Amino acid sequence: MVFPVVFLKLADWVLYQLLANSCYRAARKVRNYGFFLRNQTPRSSSQQQAASLFPSASHCDVSNNIRSSQTLVCDIHGVLLTAKTFFPYFMLLAFEAGGILRAFLLLLSCSFLWVLDYELKLRVMIFISFCGLRKKDIESVGRAVLPKFYLENLNLQAYEVWSKTSSRVVFTSIPRVMVEGFLKEYMAVDDVVGTELHTVGNRFTGLLSSSGLLVKHKALKAYFGDKKPDVGLGSSSLHDHHFISLCKEAYVVYKEDGRNNQSCLMPRDKYPKPLIFHDGRLAFLPTPFATLCMFLWLPFGIVLAIFRILVGICLPYRLAIFWGSLSGVQLTFQGCFPSSNSEQKKGVLYVCTHRTLLDPVFLSTALCKPLTAVTYSLSKMSEIIAPIKTVRLTRDRKQDGETMQKLLSEGDLVVCPEGTTCREPYLLRFSSLFAELADEIVPVAMNAHVSMFYGTTASGLKWLDPIFFLMNPRPSYHVQILGKVPPEFTCAGGRSSFEVANYIQRKLADALGFECTTFTRRDKYLMLAGNEGIVRENKRN
Repeated sequence: MVFPVVFLKLADWVLYQLLANSCYRAARKVRNYGFFLRNQTPRSSSQQQAASLFPSASHCDVSNNIRSSQTLVCDIHGVLLTAKTFFPYFMLLAFEAGGILRAFLLLLSCSFLWVLDYELKLRVMIFISFCGLRKKDIESVGRAVLPKFYLENLNLQAYEVWSKTSSRVVFTSIPRVMVEGFLKEYMAVDDVVGTELHTVGNRFTGLLSSSGLLVKHKALKAYFGDKKPDVGLGSSSLHDHHFISLCKEAYVVYKEDGRNNQSCLMPRDKYPKPLIFHDGRLAFLPTPFATLCMFLWLPFGIVLAIFRILVGICLPYRLAIFWGSLSGVQLTFQGCFPSSNSEQKKGVLYVCTHRTLLDPVFLSTALCKPLTAVTYSLSKMSEIIAPIKTVRLTRDRKQDGETMQKLLSEGDLVVCPEGTTCREPYLLRFSSLFAELADEIVPVAMNAHVSMFYGTTASGLKWLDPIFFLMNPRPSYHVQILGKVPPEFTCAGGRSSFEVANYIQRKLADALGFECTTFTRRDKYLMLAGNEGIVRENKRN
């Protein structure tokens, strides 16, 4: 029932919008920008004259204590974010929630988006990105994927004004569902007024609701009535000038300031809230050019990933390192090989930070020796392609302890006590179980870097994690083996298992320059996927 309604409305919209309006708009745009370049000078000067009516946001007095009781209104696009276009965020939504084919369709739309005006361009991107997708999938991307890219493009100049006010309301023509999660979770916004989308059941049709595309100055009047907001932040566009002119004070965030001064970007240490967890496969901001490069790389990336997997499975360690480096995999090793105690009947327990599922594989390769890895969740595909022995744990503390004791009696063992991966420079809370099992504990600081695809996911297909990591042009792994934990800091030296776990967590964090947290696997999955991250196997009678 969804698609007949969608296509009927789309047909009516196309006939009116595209045929009646777009041809004229496109012709005028081509004439103004393509052939008569001489007409740009007076037009730009008139815009500059209009923009000079309002002072720059840098001139706003943020030291004034009265700001703490004032209300601020602004838009996220062009004000809070430094990005020139919202296309990358629609691409993230299309790729992560809709898949690679939808993302490719959105990329193809760039061939004609440039001739459309702002409103029609936004309608087309909304339709391609949203049509047929479930509400919960869109909300998941807005909560778990987009905030990372929003924070990386946050305008420091605008945020300094934003942070000094007590009440904040965002008015935007961007779909509310794309920005509300980020603004409420990270920016402490009081309310978000954005474009509402039409839905049928639990799916988006890709069309706007009956209220249409949000007009900011009209929405502001409807929201505040006769009362004027204290501070308004806008971009240099004429539409925003009408919007912020309804405020008692008005300031403009000029594009020239951000383009000429990289310090306008928000540094990580000044984020409104630390970014610890995020999801999604894309590790870059998918601008049209960057997305085109990704699609051109995909065929080569798939072949390269298969080659790298075969190298890891079939070749000896030295040859695997050689051919892996030739294919672009960078493996750096730091530290010394731990010496085994001949008096000990047990193997060495390697305690690693957890960046991807390939942590034990790269450690085994760096040491040039076979290891056994234990993990809480591992797909059948990952087990098949793993060049080392892998054993699943059950989350039953007693049973898992017995399993690990048995494995240690057979040889060296690798454990990642965080229980799940973390992409950012933070370490999750360490489980203390490993500290009770061995006295020869070797901490290993591991870190991975990618440029195109993340090799981890909370809500996607986990069996693709190693493949996506190896599809990167030049993935890198850093392996740093620290010295054995001194006997006085082990359980045999009188320390509790919790003290040992916290001590090793701090040592690894210091080695990597990371920050320790008390977050757990459960916290990560509740935030990103809405579940506790436990895969329950169906029992057949």
